[in-house]
This record gives sequence, structure tokens and C-alpha cells, in this order.
Amino acid sequence: MPAHHVCSFGDFLQQDHQLILGALTAGNATAGFDGRRSQVSAWQLTLDVLREAVARVLQDADCASWALLFEYEIPLRQKRPDVVVLAHDLVFVLEFKTGAATHSLADQRQVEAYCLDLRDFHAESHSRTIIPVLVACQAGSGAELPPPRPEPVQGVVSAASADLGPLLLAAFAVYHQPAAPPVDPERWNTSAYRPVPTILQAAEALYAGHSVREISRAHAANLTRTADYLLQTIQACAEKHQKRICFVTGIPGAGKTLSGLNLVHAPELSTRGAGTATFLSGNGPLVQIMREALARDERERTGTGLGETRRRVSTFIQNVHHFMRQYTQDSPTEVPYHRVVVFDEAQRAWNAEQAARKFGRADSEPMEMLSVMDRHRDWAIIVALVGGGQEINTGEAGLAEWGRALAASFPHWHVAVSPEALHGGESIAGTALFPDGVPGGLAVDTEPALHLDVSLRSWRAEALTSWVNALLVGDSTRARGLMGQMADFPVAVTRSLAEARGWLRSVTRGDRRCGLIASSRAVRLRAYGLELSSGFTRGYPFCDWWLAPADDVRSSYQLEVPASEFECQGLELDWTGLCWGNDLVWRGGQSWDYRRFSGSRWQSVRDPMARDYLRNTYRVLLTRAREGLIIWVPRGNPDDATIPPHDFDSTVDYLTACGAQLLR
Repeated sequence: MPAHHVCSFGDFLQQDHQLILGALTAGNATAGFDGRRSQVSAWQLTLDVLREAVARVLQDADCASWALLFEYEIPLRQKRPDVVVLAHDLVFVLEFKTGAATHSLADQRQVEAYCLDLRDFHAESHSRTIIPVLVACQAGSGAELPPPRPEPVQGVVSAASADLGPLLLAAFAVYHQPAAPPVDPERWNTSAYRPVPTILQAAEALYAGHSVREISRAHAANLTRTADYLLQTIQACAEKHQKRICFVTGIPGAGKTLSGLNLVHAPELSTRGAGTATFLSGNGPLVQIMREALARDERERTGTGLGETRRRVSTFIQNVHHFMRQYTQDSPTEVPYHRVVVFDEAQRAWNAEQAARKFGRADSEPMEMLSVMDRHRDWAIIVALVGGGQEINTGEAGLAEWGRALAASFPHWHVAVSPEALHGGESIAGTALFPDGVPGGLAVDTEPALHLDVSLRSWRAEALTSWVNALLVGDSTRARGLMGQMADFPVAVTRSLAEARGWLRSVTRGDRRCGLIASSRAVRLRAYGLELSSGFTRGYPFCDWWLAPADDVRSSYQLEVPASEFECQGLELDWTGLCWGNDLVWRGGQSWDYRRFSGSRWQSVRDPMARDYLRNTYRVLLTRAREGLIIWVPRGNPDDATIPPHDFDSTVDYLTACGAQLLR
């Protein structure tokens, strides 16, 4: 979106402040923000400070063509830097705190976050040097420039009102490259902005009324194609009185969950009546954390009480096990309220044995879900979102169970399936809907629009999924070759937990989030102060781990408590620190040793399915990062038989053979 007001340095000194205030107030109203007196007073003080700074700059340099952009809105994020200065080839982002006498860490992170978003998602800011400037208007003067950084976004310049002009000149002298092409203010102001939000940020945007088209990258256009196909399918099924199941696949982080959330909140479904669609997930932590994120965001946007916002969002995202209990045990003949259900991570639905053990039901969850939705007399749709190699719990049925249920009892349902799910591609770890071929009597359509092959999570390393797959199958040669395609996605290895924490703190800037993660089976990390027992993790406030700010001791930023695969599946961090346990150990230079801890010693895992679950645990953990990953592998202790050094040494050798950089 364009800034509320744009002018050159030369013109700014000639303009009437009241006219600028009018433009800012009108822009605020158009954007849906308030125009309270306190805001107008803050703008007035900002203009006064700027007038003095611009006059000072023009005294010493030929800078009349530098541009000022007021209140440039960063789409979807409810973020608006106060002022952007385009100084030849440089982009200054200025945030004014008119009543502040100090430069707080929170304010520094705020202006730094603006700059990181511009670097990553604003087309005209790519490859530009971007300088965050925090102006605490009541602070004493005497600030200095921070040391230059070897990256586009520089350190935060902390300025007082009187410092601003001299600091702009000093920064320009340091960072300006005379040979670099100048930034065109008009092009910069109207530049394409294509954010890649986290799933929590995306859910908040969708819940606030935005569309998936607004929050997907241009070259992830298949996300839009998937959304269009699903909406068209719903319309066709309603008109033709059909029942259909659609299987959507994608590499980890490609937007499967996002496409499902977009569907259930699409305004196009409002014409189908209340209760048309709901989003279901068997991932309890994901449901809890996403609900809390939506509730807190709505409270912040609307001022509604947290209890009320929590009640509202509970209908947007439901736990699939609660949904199934309602319609199989509480109301076993009732027609479902929803005609469209989106089942996230559908391959993780319970098989018949686990459904009987957990809930006393006779059939698998795929069979039960199809039976429940089949109660509709005319039309119904199930959208099954399918990930590959993500089954981490005993009793998760896998994709093939859906195929068996369809073939056995629901030949009248139409099936639309991505080519990956039909034939078993890499994105779903080789699994297939019909392992023995498509059964006769089923109407099956192969639809390319149902596959998402561009990672939104790790936009800096689209080869990450393939690298993780190669690592886990023991193909270090292929993994090392793929690492060459991940130059902008660092993967480091360290033997020091302190070094891992230091690395994460050094790379995590602005509002980017970091955290430690580990396998729930890596219980001997307790020797290093990391607790992963179920008794501990069940009682830990992981909503705050994911949502609380950096200064909250419960938050992931503290790097004290690792989240296991159960608390982080389906979610993502910008920077992750994977704490590698000796539950999965590389042995003899040729294969993995799968283990579980029992009593006081490790035992080998021989069951093939249990091995798959453990390997999938590390697949989940290795694919949680958006911007980079550090793997901490302990050195072990020769005096403790449960953490011998050779367990970890061989694993480090293998990780470095796969291309990870060992920090010395």
C-alpha cells in the first residue's frame, strides 16, 4: 500500500504541516486506523523533529532529492513505520517514540522487524542497505552509529531528536555506495510486497478477513490455484448433489494448513449458509496454540475481552477427536452441522486398533469420518490435508487407510487426489492412497492443483525437504549436493549448547522467533539440563512458549525449555536449535541405530513401524525452521554409559558429511 504522504527533502521544508497532518489523518481513516488526538499530537512532534533534522542535512549535503514517506503500511501485519527516508541507494526506517527518554529493547526490536520484513518481502528493497533508526524524542543527545554489519539490515541507530540530522549524514557517509543505482521513490512506494507469514500470522490474517491471495508469494501461485479448485469443487458438489473427498499434498511448510484455514474462512462459502465448513486437527497442541494466538490477536485488534475472543475462535478450529466423539458416541445418528470438513494431517488419523483403545470405537478414524459425513443426504466434502513422513504416534493409520475405507464402504464418493498421493512421491515419503492400484468402481480424478510444491516456511531453502529426506535415508552424497542449493539457509553443527544458544541469539533479530527443539525420546538430554519427560512437558505453558515476547521467561526466546515434536508439529520458528539425542545414532558409517530408553539403559528398536515414527520425529524437527538451523550434538560423557561420546561423535561426522557446517 502507498504511504500516506510522500515528498522530497527540499519540498518538505516548504510544505505546511497542517496539510501533511491532514493527509496522514485521511490516510489513517482510509486504512481503518483511528485518528485520536494523541496520534495527531505525536505526528506534530515528529514533523517538528524532522523539520530540524532535514534542515541540518541540507546544510551539509546535496540531499534535496532524498524522499520522505510517512506511514508506509506493511500489508497484513498491522505495521506502519513512522517515516521511511530514501537516500540515494539507502533505505532508512525511522520509528519515533515521542514520549520516550530511553531506547527500550522492545522498541529496538520493533523498528528492526520493519526492516527485516522489507528486506525479505518488499521487491524494491531487495539487496538494498536498510538502516533502522529509533528516535526517543525525550532522550539526551550523544548517540553514535553501531558497527557496520555484513548484511543488508544494519544495527539499530538509537537517536535523540537533536541527533537525527547528524546521524543520518554519518550513516550515509558510511553506507552509501556511489556506484549503486538510486532508489526510485515512486517505484519503492508502489512496489510489490509478498509476505511469507508464519502459520500463526497467516491464521490471524485470515481470521481478520484477508485472503490467501494476499499472503502468498507470487511464485507460490499454486496455493491460489488450490484455493480456487477447492472452492469450485464445493460449488459443483452442491449443484450436482455429490459427495467428494479431496486429498491435498505438499512438502513440509508448503501451505497445506494455510489452504485449509483459507477454505473454511472463505467469504464465498457464506452463501452456503451458516456452519458450512470447519477446520479439524488431531494435533492437540496446534489447536490449543492456534486458538490462543487468534484470541489474543482479536483482543488486540478489537479490545474485546480474552474470554469472549477465546469462545469465538473455538468454532474456527476444532479438535478432530472431539468432533468424532460428538457424532459417533454423543449423537451417533445426528447429521453433522458442517457440510465441509478440512482434516489437517489426515494421514495421522487413528487406525482401528488405536480408535478402539483410545475411544472404544470399532472402526478407524478415516472410516468413521466418511461414515459421519455420509449422513448428509445430498452433498458433502472432506478435504484431507496430507503430509509425508509426519506420523509420529503409535496407531496413526497413514494415507493408505483412507484408500481402504473408500474402497470397502464408500464407492459412491468421488475422489480427487494429487498425483503425489496417488503414486507416492517424495513430499509424502513414498506413501500412496492406493498402494495396490486404484480399486475398480471408484471414481478417481488426478488433480495437479491439489499438490503444493513450494515451501512457504523455508523460502530461503526450497531444497530443505529433499536434504532432510536424503539425510534420513542415509544418502550423504545426495544430501551434500543439495546443500549447495541452500546458500541462504545456514545449517550449522556445534558440540556446545552454550555456543548453540549464542548463535541463535546472534541471528534472531526484530520480531523473528527462535527456540530449542528436541525429540521427546531424547530423555538423556536431562544430563545437560534439558527436560523432555511427558510429566514435565504436559505441565509447561507452551502457548506462552510460542506466543510470549522475548522478555517473558516462559517464551521460546529464553532457550531454556525445548519443544518436542508434539509441541512443534505444524508450527514453525524462524531459527531453530535442534538438540540431537542419542535415541537416533549414526552407526558404522552406514545406517541409523534406533533406540528407546527403558529403566536405566538404551534398548534397540526393532519394530519397523516404531523405527518409522522415530525417523519421522527427526523429519519434523529438521523442517521447523524458516531461516536457519543449528544442531547441537553433545560431546557425551565417558563415565556415563547412557551418553557415551562415541554415540554422538559418529552422528556429528555424518551430519557434516551431509553438508552441515561444524562450528569450531
